[in-house]
Amino acid sequence: MRTIKQPGTPVAERIQWVEVRGRAFSFTLEAGLPLLEAARRGFAARGFASGTLNMRRGALGPFGYVMPARSKTGENAAFYSDTFRPAGVTQFELATMTLGARDSAPFFHCHGLWREADGRASGGHMLPEDTFVAEPFEAEAFGIDGAAFAAEADPETNFRLFGPVPAARKGAETTSRAFAMRLRPNQDFAGSLEAFCREQGIARARIHGGVGSTIGVRFADGRSLEPFATELAVTSGFIAPGADGTLKAMLDAALIDYTGGIGQGLLARGDNPVLMTMELVLEAHEFMDGA
Repeated sequence: MRTIKQPGTPVAERIQWVEVRGRAFSFTLEAGLPLLEAARRGFAARGFASGTLNMRRGALGPFGYVMPARSKTGENAAFYSDTFRPAGVTQFELATMTLGARDSAPFFHCHGLWREADGRASGGHMLPEDTFVAEPFEAEAFGIDGAAFAAEADPETNFRLFGPVPAARKGAETTSRAFAMRLRPNQDFAGSLEAFCREQGIARARIHGGVGSTIGVRFADGRSLEPFATELAVTSGFIAPGADGTLKAMLDAALIDYTGGIGQGLLARGDNPVLMTMELVLEAHEFMDGA
């Protein structure tokens, strides 16, 4: 499997996770607000401060973003481009967000694909301080209670990265047992989730959110993107027994690499290692006997 050497020493626990209670809901993000504030309000109205959003088709402006890029200093295995601030209104096709906190204030990590006002197709990492909702749009959300995603220093990658940390229950209405997770570098995306489900006795699960990066990408239909630094957004994800009874992760994703190459589709199992991080919430739908 492909690997990338990180600047720091790997920690033993390759999946950072906290068991939580959660609930799926939808809401409309208000026009004229910063995207971060619009998301925060939607979660707060349901009693949540952290979770995930999956969004399809919306309008942003003003808008700021960065793309993946090679590291110029060697302090990180990969880095970000300079900031892009396209004029006019940008129409995004899809976006996936992790909502949490940085320095005790609301913050998000959000990747997507979009088309700028001049017709340029692009994608990458939305900047919370530069991104505003131009027109109202709907989002599918999953709120978590009992943990929160928080940006913390990560010695392995030399970045500040979102990861789940335990938090006091807020008493929000919840319906599901779930697991807030962060996958660390150089482990297969699908394989890590399958192994986690086996260890926890989870027979069927749904992925909510899914923001991170992979070392290039291999799709199940044989397509690939070779450049190693990507920004990836999961658009749909499920884990369930296959025809042979073993657990299989079916992960649909969209991404852009550091050369501007764009890809979408079902990811190949066993051949998509994490580059820096992968944040998500795993909602358990069914447990194995005795779990």
